[in-house]
Amino acid sequence: MARDAAPERRRRSGGDRVSVDPRLSINQGTLKHADLATALAATSGAGVPAIGLWREPVQEVGLTTAASMLADSGLRFTTHCRSGFFTMPEGPARRASLDDNRLAVEEAATLAAAGAEGSTAVLVLVAGGLPEGSRDLIGARERVRDAIGELAPHAAEAGVTLAIEPLHPMYASDRCVVSTLGQALDIAHDFDPSVVGVTVDTFHIWWDPDVLPQIERAGREGRIATYQVCDWKTPLPADVLLSRHYPGDGVIDFGPMTRAVVDAGYTGDIEVEIFNADVWATDPAEAVRRTSDGFTAAVTPHLPAVVPA
Repeated sequence: MARDAAPERRRRSGGDRVSVDPRLSINQGTLKHADLATALAATSGAGVPAIGLWREPVQEVGLTTAASMLADSGLRFTTHCRSGFFTMPEGPARRASLDDNRLAVEEAATLAAAGAEGSTAVLVLVAGGLPEGSRDLIGARERVRDAIGELAPHAAEAGVTLAIEPLHPMYASDRCVVSTLGQALDIAHDFDPSVVGVTVDTFHIWWDPDVLPQIERAGREGRIATYQVCDWKTPLPADVLLSRHYPGDGVIDFGPMTRAVVDAGYTGDIEVEIFNADVWATDPAEAVRRTSDGFTAAVTPHLPAVVPA
């Protein structure tokens, strides 16, 4: 989609600077090399109202300190990334993974409580890939279901929603055996929607011919826990993990998916999560600015108009 789409809807705060959409959240993955203090400062300094955090930077400073820093920033907390990785067969490694997931639930609850009003306690789950030597995709997905069954009571008690994130099929072997929104919804179906939902991420599901009906299904079942956007651009780099781009810089048509998410009843913040070596090498404040401008041009036109307070 062209960056000039619907220019009349691009609100400006002065000069040529495009103002920030109040629904935008910066996922900390976009600022990979920034520590927590820098990520918070870059986000709030740009006028972006919300942030999704990653576990490693939080753990670097400790959960109590991270919660205090988040509270001081005045930012809403949108998601905690990421946990999961429990496709291995029963044994010590699986038990350790589940214990770590329980810790992640506690982190998400604490950070959501520390964030500004409107924060959401959402823990993003990436299923994990095929165990070494295995070709059993179906069995791996069943172990994902079983693991979520173990985690769900703990999440419910903590007030945290587990958001299953399907990843593009190119990651099925090493990162995530859940490849479509439909597969994620099938796993979530056994659990209360307030406890187990899904992550709708444009990068991973834009190619799926069934994506719009599945977004409608997710809304009907009350399972859209978070909406994440970034763009797809070819050629892909050698490390396909780092192939995400600013919204509007690639080939994804954000209109149909964004309108479908809105029509499905989702009213929460929208995260931009970018894994890209060039973006990571950019000054964090500039990366946030570019993210915000791309979001306003490529995504905002497909969202309901913001009514001034």
